[in-house]
Amino acid sequence: MAVSKAQSSPLFWLRRNLFSSWKNTIATLLTFLVLAFAAKSLLGWIVNTANWSVISANFRILMVGQYPVSELWRVWAILIAASLLTGVSWGVRKGLMTTVSLFLLSVFAIVCFMPFLAMTSRIWLLGGIALMLIGYGIGSKLKIARKIHVFGWLLYFPLMLAVLSGSGLFPAVSSNLWGGFLLTVLLAVVTLMFSFPLGLLLALGRRSKLPIVRWFCIGYIELARGIPLVTVLFMAQLLLPLFLGQNLELSNVLRAMIGFTLFNAAYVAETVRGGMQAVPRGQYEAAEALGLSYVQKMTFIVMPQALRNVIPALVGSVIEVFKDTSLVAIVSLLDLMGIAKRIIANPEFLGRQMEVFVFVAGVFLIICLVISKVSGKLELSLNKGRR
Repeated sequence: MAVSKAQSSPLFWLRRNLFSSWKNTIATLLTFLVLAFAAKSLLGWIVNTANWSVISANFRILMVGQYPVSELWRVWAILIAASLLTGVSWGVRKGLMTTVSLFLLSVFAIVCFMPFLAMTSRIWLLGGIALMLIGYGIGSKLKIARKIHVFGWLLYFPLMLAVLSGSGLFPAVSSNLWGGFLLTVLLAVVTLMFSFPLGLLLALGRRSKLPIVRWFCIGYIELARGIPLVTVLFMAQLLLPLFLGQNLELSNVLRAMIGFTLFNAAYVAETVRGGMQAVPRGQYEAAEALGLSYVQKMTFIVMPQALRNVIPALVGSVIEVFKDTSLVAIVSLLDLMGIAKRIIANPEFLGRQMEVFVFVAGVFLIICLVISKVSGKLELSLNKGRR
């Protein structure tokens, strides 16, 4: 049924959803008054009462922790390389990457004009903005960019870890010195990179016809889902070195990454298995009738439909991983939350807990909102968000 122009206007939506009756009108006005009072109090505190000098004085340590100042160029190089790749992907993919790219451009621009930021940092940020726009031009104009930008991202993540740690190319920087927002992002990215393929294998293994494989996957999934994440982190820190022996030494950060990966893989497996069960049986039978092998059937027929069905659940898992990284503060790793706790324990900044925690909450909130927005765009692009 066609919708008239008047019915699609914002005023019509407001009248139909918020002011359709006198009860809805009263409820809407009361809610508006409560929200206006809360917003006025919050903005008044942010603008007039809060002392944000605690953030400006500790901005670097909140971002990169104890990473050596002389080697910060590595972090900036990684950031602008990501900006270039994001710009290329933006030019190639348009719609979905537009949201991500505009968000990054906005963040770079806002941070660049912060009054307490060093001039060197401003130059790096401006370089990231310029490279993102250049990458957009490359992705839009050059056909070869469609083929190479995926390989660029695949190479980016191992090179990122190599540059940060040194790996023989540069002076070694122990991962125990990584901290702040840098460590939060690395924990989330590495966990998602490895837990997703591991979860796919566990989901396939749980549906396997081989009893040994099926029962092993079932046992692993149920065991991982039945243990709290905090327990897994403590086990990774204390027990993992015992299983590996004395010849192999793992840093605390790497142990935490392994714990997060093994824990999250079980939840990814159950999410993917649910998506596979939602695929109609006829799709399996049609693939078998065409003579496709098991690998071909799963790769080209079942998995694309299963993953499309569980996009919201997978995005929820991504957000959960990003937020759960704050638990590493319990095992003495200084991520963004761990750094925040150290700052408020400093006698110089006593009484500034609210400012620090509001800043940390704002960072997590913005990142999670962007992930949710990208999820919505992805659902629309796959025609799963419309009816």
